[in-house]
Amino acid sequence: MSVVGPYRGLFSTPGVKGFVIAGFFGRMPMSMLGIGIVLLIEALTDSYATAGAVAATVSVSYAVAAPLSGRLVDRFGQARIVIPLTLAHGATLTGLMLCAEFGAPRWTLFATGIAVGATALSLGSLVRARWSHLLGGTARLHTAFSFESVADEVIFVAGPALVTALATMINPYAGLIVALTCTIVGTIAFGLQRGTEPPVRPREERSGTPITIPGVALMSCAFLAMGAVFGSVDLVTVAFAEEQGAKPAAGLLLASFAGGSLVSGLWYGARQWTVSLRGRFIGSLAVFAVGLTPITLIGDVRVMAGALFLAGLAISPTVITGYSLTEQLVPAHLLTEGMAWISTSVGFGVAIGAWAGGRLTDAFGASNAYGFSFACALLAVAIGVGGSAWLRTPVAQQ
Repeated sequence: MSVVGPYRGLFSTPGVKGFVIAGFFGRMPMSMLGIGIVLLIEALTDSYATAGAVAATVSVSYAVAAPLSGRLVDRFGQARIVIPLTLAHGATLTGLMLCAEFGAPRWTLFATGIAVGATALSLGSLVRARWSHLLGGTARLHTAFSFESVADEVIFVAGPALVTALATMINPYAGLIVALTCTIVGTIAFGLQRGTEPPVRPREERSGTPITIPGVALMSCAFLAMGAVFGSVDLVTVAFAEEQGAKPAAGLLLASFAGGSLVSGLWYGARQWTVSLRGRFIGSLAVFAVGLTPITLIGDVRVMAGALFLAGLAISPTVITGYSLTEQLVPAHLLTEGMAWISTSVGFGVAIGAWAGGRLTDAFGASNAYGFSFACALLAVAIGVGGSAWLRTPVAQQ
């Protein structure tokens, strides 16, 4: 009860339940799309390198486009951007699956992958922007961001297991079809809810870009390294499960990784912290690196599930603190774009991780490829420690 209690009061504001539920279903595909594409392309080509390259193409395209769509949202409002982009994303994902189904030239998978990523929305940033609009300047915003991180981890627990089960037990396309349905229904429902939408700022206030703020640039580099961990772990874990003769268990292994983050997110959001945001961010990065150490030494699926759960414990605190720092470092008229830079950095990192994980898995085997994930976690720590002075915020929670 002490853990759940602080979250109860979040939903008393009119309209909150609607956008939270729609936002949850609309961003379900963020944990399904990458692994769904890997499973589909690997089934067609029998190559994790090719599968990782196509998934990386989607991630890079998304990473490039996310700040641009965030800027459009800040300029024109959420509804005017969300609905047309969602329809375009649905069309392009359908095109990718059709290219795969009818054996189109391999380059078409990359071409449609670029379009899929370019039209994908950073819906988590839009949801958090609504929370910031409603609760900005209050202690409840920390709880709201924590709740959203927990929601993200519920998605990352359920999504990989669901898409893996659908793709391996029913049809390689089934997982992506479910992801497409969630995207269209959830995101359009989110966009149609105008009562909680942040207001559009006057034209004269909309200047500059968040990435020129040193603290945002530093966190973007750290989250790029973390994204490389996520992308490589996703792909390498699928290969690890296959090496152990238990490929359908890959989704459960990834769910364990996200499950650790879910548990820590609930605990983290329920606490009142005296440690500064800067200290929490660096500490969480360090714990993340330490937690990843055992996965490079394990050769059993059951033991790996426990190790991935422990490794995931630091994810939510790092992400929650990153969004909180961004909310304090970035001017209100650039908030959506600023939060999108976290997503875009993770997206670039996921692309690097998926590509490198595929290459290393094909060359050296899955167990050895986990070493790349660990090295990226160490890099994130080095970045955070080296630039920690830039993470001082202009308020008491520095």
